[in-house]
Amino acid sequence: MTHSSDYLLEVTGISKKFGEVIALKNIEFALRRGSIHALCGGNGAGKSTFLSILMGFIQPDTGHIFIQGKECHFATPKQALQGGITIVQQELSGIPDLSVAENIYLGNEPKKMGFVDFEQLNKQAQVLLDDLGFNDISAKTRLRDLSVAEQQLVEIAKALSHSNADIIIMDEPTSAIGEEDTLKLFQAIRQLAEKGKGIIYVSHRLSEIFEIADTFTVFRDGTYIYEGEIADITREKLIEHIIGGELSQEFSKYNSPTENIVMEVNNLHWNHFLEDISFNLKQGEILGIYGLVGSGRSEILDLLFGLEKPSSGSITFKGKTLNQLSPQQAIELGLAYVTEDRKETGLVLCLSVSENINLSSLKEVTKSGLINDNQTKARAMDMIKKFNIKTPNQEQKVINLSGGNQQKVILGKWALLDPDVLLLDEPTRGIDVGAKKEIYDFMSDFANKGKSIIMVSSELPEIIGMSDRVIVLKDGKINSVLSRDELTQSKLMNLSV
Repeated sequence: MTHSSDYLLEVTGISKKFGEVIALKNIEFALRRGSIHALCGGNGAGKSTFLSILMGFIQPDTGHIFIQGKECHFATPKQALQGGITIVQQELSGIPDLSVAENIYLGNEPKKMGFVDFEQLNKQAQVLLDDLGFNDISAKTRLRDLSVAEQQLVEIAKALSHSNADIIIMDEPTSAIGEEDTLKLFQAIRQLAEKGKGIIYVSHRLSEIFEIADTFTVFRDGTYIYEGEIADITREKLIEHIIGGELSQEFSKYNSPTENIVMEVNNLHWNHFLEDISFNLKQGEILGIYGLVGSGRSEILDLLFGLEKPSSGSITFKGKTLNQLSPQQAIELGLAYVTEDRKETGLVLCLSVSENINLSSLKEVTKSGLINDNQTKARAMDMIKKFNIKTPNQEQKVINLSGGNQQKVILGKWALLDPDVLLLDEPTRGIDVGAKKEIYDFMSDFANKGKSIIMVSSELPEIIGMSDRVIVLKDGKINSVLSRDELTQSKLMNLSV
């Protein structure tokens, strides 16, 4: 069977079921050469299943895939790569103890007399990194020695190392990188499009879609909904297509901070990386922390929660100094921490929704060494309802949930402890606009009850929309502290660079 060669990629009638669950139903999709095409949809819309089919990770039940008019069947990812499709996945998949160069060309290394030519490998990788604008990364560095953001850039370079790839899938490529690296990435994407590559771009950040994409397709609940030109649609209308109705207000903020100080940080230093960090946190406040990747944002939260110990300075909470406390002691005092990487440090993926929700508060449902199953099930169900977690049942493994629902499971886990201070690192990373709204509702409700939040976010609209004050970091130091009425995107950017 052949189809129109006007399209670089054309998909017709793709359907997929997992047991009784319909993941995709008669999906239609088309990508032109030189186009940056946004694939839009909320969590659970079917985007990941669709991309997995394109890459040969799973097989469709029905439907056809055409590349340049010729029908293709990919039984494995290797066949998809050979067919000209590559992917930058949302979750990091590198090998920590290999170098950057080894990760980029893994399985495709240049050889000399039957052995890996490391000199050529490093040279080849560095040229690729420099061409993409990622020249701050050395090809010889071990992957584990890079930040999460830098590892994401290596993932991007790895995908783009396949010279025969005409179709490049980018699944949330900026979820772990800041504004500066995002600009580098966008420049690289535009250069690829100018060379005739077709880009499928997936992002829950609508501002990115309107900046980088020229066309779009919307999926909802596993079905094709709408497609068109980005120039012909407004942000509000796109949101309506994604969620199936109007979004009354993107940021739900109604907390009112008091003047009561609940936490004090004075002259904090850490490993020559953070210097003279001083600030306070007020009761009922959402305190934002903004800065470029590498500015020390996440490290401050690590210090507050006891994951790292400061070199000098003090952290005071409830009349106690936190400097030498363990995370367990911080939890007992009333602190909770939603980390940046939910799959690496927030969840146990092989456990169920119920087990993850109860994980931090097991002692409350344990007597004489035995866990009360009825209590854990009841507590899990309360959190599933509270956070509107979409799951077939509470025994579902969290690895099978969408990103937004995984994030809600983490929030449910900490909400069970009823903490006084919630530390949030990129709380809506990789989450659709509908789930974001629900998390913003929770944040405002939490703070409105006289509790407090410290939020790190790379998303300027989120920082501005949800913060009462914002600490701006630059090179491990506080450059400025802005009140809510002082917040603008340009001011935050200028203070952080």
